[in-house]
Order: sequence, then C-alpha cells, then structure tokens
Amino acid sequence: MDLFNLLISALGQGFVYAPMALGVFVSFRVLNTPDLTVDGSFVFGMTACAAVTVAGHPIGGILAGILAGALAGLVTGLLQTSLRLNPILSGILTMTGLYTVNYAVLGGQSNLYLQSTPEGGTPVPSNTIYKMFGSGDASSLLLSVLLVAAACAGLIVFFKTRSGMAVRATGDNEEMVRSSSINADLSRVGGIMLSNALVGFSGAMLCQQQRYADLGCGSGMLVVGLASVIIGQALFGRHSVSLGILSAAVGSVVYRFILQLAYQIDMPSYTVKLLSVIIVVAALSLPLAKQNLSLAKARRAGKGETK
Repeated sequence: MDLFNLLISALGQGFVYAPMALGVFVSFRVLNTPDLTVDGSFVFGMTACAAVTVAGHPIGGILAGILAGALAGLVTGLLQTSLRLNPILSGILTMTGLYTVNYAVLGGQSNLYLQSTPEGGTPVPSNTIYKMFGSGDASSLLLSVLLVAAACAGLIVFFKTRSGMAVRATGDNEEMVRSSSINADLSRVGGIMLSNALVGFSGAMLCQQQRYADLGCGSGMLVVGLASVIIGQALFGRHSVSLGILSAAVGSVVYRFILQLAYQIDMPSYTVKLLSVIIVVAALSLPLAKQNLSLAKARRAGKGETK
C-alpha cells in the first residue's frame, strides 16, 4: 500500500472513531471522571443502529445509536449520583449489563448484517447514510468528515453555554459548584450522557460504514479513545476546551495512521491491543521526558556559568 492510500485509509477510519475519542475527552478531561462504560455504549450504539437500519431507516439508525449511548450514560450517571457508587464501578456495572442488552437487540445472535431478506427471496443490502451520500471511498470520507465537524462544532458551542459551563465547572471543582447552588449531580449525569452519546454515535457510524454490527467490536475501545485523546494532547498541548475537542479528533486520525504503519510491517492483528497500550504509555511519558530534558539542559547551562 502506497503512502497516499495509507493516508486515505487512516483518515477514513480515524474520522469514524473520532466521535468516540470526543466522548472519552468529555468524560476524562472535562468531567475528570474515569468512565468505563465506553466499551459497552460503543456496541450499544452499533446494535441499536443495526436494528433500526435493517428496518429501513438509515438516518433513524444513526439517531438510535446516539440515543442508545446517551441511555447507557444515563444509567452510569444515576449509579454515580443516586446510589453514590464509585465511578469506575458504575461504568463496569453498566458495561457488563449492556452485553446482555446488546445480545437481545441483535436478536440473540453475536452479529447482524445490514440486509433484509424478503419472504422467499434473496438478501437485499439495507440502505445506509454512506450509500445515500454516494459511492466510493472519497464520498464516505467526506461524509465522515462532515459528521465529525458538526459534532466538534456542536460540542464547542455547547461548552460555551450555561449548561456546558456547569459541566466544566463540575469537572474542575465539584464542591465549589455545589456551594454555588448549581445542581452538580444533574451536570455530572448530563456530561456522562453527552460523553456516551458521542461514543454511541461513533458505533453507529462504524456499523453503517462496515455494514454489520458485532458484539466484539467494543473490546478495547476505551484504550483507543484514550490513545487518541493523549496523542492529540501531546501534539497540541492542554489549553482551552475548544482546542482539546479538535485535538481529540486529530489524535484519532493520527492513531489510526500509526496502526496502518504497523500493519505495513506485517504485524499480526492480535497485537493491535498491545500496540494501543504502548502508544498510550509513550504519549503519557512525553511530558515527563520533556521535563527531564529541560532539567538536564538547565543543569548543563548552570555548570557552564559556574565555570
């Protein structure tokens, strides 16, 4: 595969997974909450989208995926605020329960292809938003870019509203928010719902792009999202929320490009998860490496002045 095709493939996959990275950014960076619902809500978005798309409503399938993710986030948020459960435990419980829910949505099977079978006829491929927009990789990429751009713009606008500022303030200092007569529990639940709605949106996009939903597609999605966010942070730094949103989307593309490069050296597919972990650790180590490098330069400069 030449560099151009490698880049196109990375862009295509990167933008499909970008909303999931945005969701992880909202929960981990804005709310400062470790939300482990991601693996489950991603698949929930896929399965809900598949069920509605097969019924003949491709646009409704995308909306169903978003609503499914938001519903998963609602459950996690209520476990945290109403039952006062640990955020990590809340995410694990929701993610575990969603496995059964997703299985039921797919009709008791592990996967579902986007096709319908008329009585006594041959299977007919279901319509998708990508098919409606046009055929070819270029059209699919353009649609994904437009959807991600709309999601980024919507997030940037939202976090400048009163409700968005409340969510940001809850993540910065929840005790201060409570003392300011702002409903911190409502802000937390809303933020987690928004985060998982974006994750479900990503799952729905992937479902319609690859034309099937599978229960195994959510495995390791949290690590992928974290890798995207951390790569974006390493490239752009931690400044405003608006820049953080854009950097998460860019990080998703860069992460996919790194994976595509890894595939070019005949890396086995089962090593992808390990590679994701290595990327996350490497990205997390960059700030410390820069700090140590700066200290080493300062020491050398100090010794030079002493002499």
